[in-house]
Amino acid sequence: MTPETAAVSPAATSLAINLPRLKSDIRGLSRIGRNPDDGGVYRMAFTDADMEARAWLLDRIRDAGLEASQDGAGNISGVLPGRDGEAPRIVVGSHIDTVPCAGTLDGALGVLVGLECLRRLRENDFEPGVPLELVAFTDEEGRFGGMFGSQAFAGMVNPETLLERADLHGVRLADAMKSHGMDPWRALDARRRAGSVAAYLELHIEQGPVLDRAGDHVGVVEVITGLFRWTVTLIGESNHAGTTPMDHRRDAFSGLAAFIRELPRILEEHGSPASTGTVGNVALQPGSPNTVPGVATFSLDVRDPSPVVLDALATAIREALSAIGRQRGLMFEFTIDSEIAPVACDGTLIELLTNLAAQLEIPHRRMPSGAAHDAQIIATVAPVGMIFVPSREGRSHSPAEWTAWAHIEAGANVMLGAVVRLARS
Repeated sequence: MTPETAAVSPAATSLAINLPRLKSDIRGLSRIGRNPDDGGVYRMAFTDADMEARAWLLDRIRDAGLEASQDGAGNISGVLPGRDGEAPRIVVGSHIDTVPCAGTLDGALGVLVGLECLRRLRENDFEPGVPLELVAFTDEEGRFGGMFGSQAFAGMVNPETLLERADLHGVRLADAMKSHGMDPWRALDARRRAGSVAAYLELHIEQGPVLDRAGDHVGVVEVITGLFRWTVTLIGESNHAGTTPMDHRRDAFSGLAAFIRELPRILEEHGSPASTGTVGNVALQPGSPNTVPGVATFSLDVRDPSPVVLDALATAIREALSAIGRQRGLMFEFTIDSEIAPVACDGTLIELLTNLAAQLEIPHRRMPSGAAHDAQIIATVAPVGMIFVPSREGRSHSPAEWTAWAHIEAGANVMLGAVVRLARS
């Protein structure tokens, strides 16, 4: 891209999205995988609900007159052809899979806004100079480690990925794909050729409270956090709860409790104000109420926008686990489930999105992203830009997740303006 991309012409803001139609799409997709008992959406990757949502999205893409397809990794695509069909394309997108008991907007909003932008251009007889493509990436949320679809798109998937990745219940990625009639080896063919993507744009709810508290309607992301996600196992000795004296125990769960107490200190001493650490899943063995736990297995999610800080945190955590093990007679081991490097968004795209928000008189700010997104994977092959819209009270990954329609409309119109500008540049 050239520096001129950051300039905004009046034509880039003359179109507006069809909000009633976007509302209808959001409501339609939100019904797929919804649990009436708790109101949450259960659309985890390669489940029946996920496959139903894919079919629904493909129908919407075809109805919009776009070229619809699905690649070997399960990524859904919709293309509005350009005058130069061989030119590097502008890609917009996100994901439609969810965590368990999710809200209606995380990921899905970015896909549906991208669809609405391309649909709006087509029905206004807008002929882009280069192809425009919507992509809904597979398994962003992490049933099988996360970012699978965008990693396949960026050429980061290999046979080991397909054979070794499994969910928390031991279901392998390859088997989940096969159960829905997909050949997992075709995911290796989902890689896009070098230089085929000119820019990638993603709209997402913030998933935090900053925009909501400030009263801003749009955030322009400058940097996306990095993270590492481990599965840690503390190994002690199972024994009788009534006959084993407290000072003779090798209680794996007590080691986990000691680590939880240490984690805030580690973050304070070795992290930054943006650092976070989370233990979100714990399993004890043998899991009996009258048995001292001999094994404690837990997930550990650590995030920061600096790779140097992440390295320091990883070292400090290993040292803390080693010290706890010596003190309590425990062994520890860990496996690396995911490592994602921090990514800076493209400066030209940041300027373009900021200028569009200003021209549309939308209250906005530049900000970091504390959550990981497909954009940081795509950043390995193309310049990326991200638009945030507020999460009411900062809620996300919850049925209470919501964004005001006016904020959705504002973010979508910034996205539409950016797509128009890039398609003409």
